[in-house]
Amino acid sequence: MPNGFPSREQIDRFLVDEIDSVPQLEALLLIWRTRPCQWSSTEIAEELYISSESAASELDHLLHHGLLTPSSDRPNYYLLNLEPENRQQLLASLEELYRRELVRISNLIHAKAPRSMRDFASAFRFKKEE
Repeated sequence: MPNGFPSREQIDRFLVDEIDSVPQLEALLLIWRTRPCQWSSTEIAEELYISSESAASELDHLLHHGLLTPSSDRPNYYLLNLEPENRQQLLASLEELYRRELVRISNLIHAKAPRSMRDFASAFRFKKEE
């Protein structure tokens, strides 16, 4: 990352590798903008106009990918995981890019194969032994 800020390509790679839906991205950016606030799936659902079940699923994905962490003092609440150190710069750049290129980023996310298909395909990749 030159000057500590990620390139557009690095942001795109993050989106391809870590984000499976626009609601996931919206939830992540909402939690980023309101840090250090903690959010529940019900609150995310209300804010993003999605069902509580969808919000819970999206938050679970973000948690599984290490982007969120469970609250230590409030059950069923989540907060942003700012580790590794460069995550703040990545999310700041992502938020700015998403504002400017909403359609391109949405299309990038929608163009991906569903996670289940990608996981199935990756099971058949040959990996070089170390």
